Amino acid sequence: MGGDHGCGVVIDGVKLALEANAKITELFLVGKEDEIRAALASSELTDPRLRIVHATQVLAMEEKPVEGLRKKKDCSILRAVELVKDGKADALISPGNTGGIVAASTIRLRPLPGVDRPAIVTVIPAAKNEFVLLDSGASIECRPIHLLHFAVMGSVYSREILGCKKPRVGILSNGTEDNKGNELTLETFKLCKQVNLNFIGNVEGHDLFHDRVDVVVCDGFIGNIVLKTIESFAKGMGAWLKEELTKNPKRMLGAVLAQNALRTIKKRMDPDAYGGAPLLGLNGNVMKAHGSAREKAIMNAIRITSEAIQHHINQVIQNEIAEANARLATVKAA
Repeated sequence: MGGDHGCGVVIDGVKLALEANAKITELFLVGKEDEIRAALASSELTDPRLRIVHATQVLAMEEKPVEGLRKKKDCSILRAVELVKDGKADALISPGNTGGIVAASTIRLRPLPGVDRPAIVTVIPAAKNEFVLLDSGASIECRPIHLLHFAVMGSVYSREILGCKKPRVGILSNGTEDNKGNELTLETFKLCKQVNLNFIGNVEGHDLFHDRVDVVVCDGFIGNIVLKTIESFAKGMGAWLKEELTKNPKRMLGAVLAQNALRTIKKRMDPDAYGGAPLLGLNGNVMKAHGSAREKAIMNAIRITSEAIQHHINQVIQNEIAEANARLATVKAA
């Protein structure tokens, strides 16, 4: 209910997902029932796998997450989280208030055993690969052990969902030298060297789009700034190119000749292809779709989340976090 375009767009995406995926046995639409039924009628969606769960309230984008959740006990985000907590649903997907989703999921679902903090994972396309950035905004203040857990979770996601056989893990810093960074990154560096990761050390901004790293680790404060800077630059560059390529007939001709290449780049950079950003490290699968997500993004969010369920990604994360924690304990004892 909390997306920018209303529940109609979400339901149109649900329709595409149900048509494409026969493995989905039930899909709950959580929110105001009258609006949901109107949108279902408009999209002519009558799939028998659908269930409506009525919620009388909606947590708006501009509301403070914790305060809003306290006031709105029957908001759609809380009702959806309860479905996962009670085992009635395997996953939660929402384009709503990010802070509300993180807060409600963390409080109600609780972190996986051995995990202290959840992390938002964002998949970012580059010319020759895709890299994951985490945390992208769930945990603003972190300790070294949190960043180590992010490294493990990001490595699992890159391997299991993106198909990267041996993900290269790097810590985002202000230089690639081992002694660069602040206290947080320096201590995280030491921890990452002690566990079973394909750890390549520090990486900096210059490395992100040159196929040098597959998992970029940082705290949620830095990660959110990096993510929004990349998004803003991509949009700005697109508008700049369009303006320059339409200034005169010669440039317009060049644009026509290059349109296939430009179309390929645009498709590669399309955020809707990734559906959204999963929140990893919790007892349940949670996917945060973008607030402005349209049908294609919702469809892909459902597809990717279904893949995460089929890969038992939370169990894999739990096992590898336990192994990492055990290694650290052994080293400390020694």
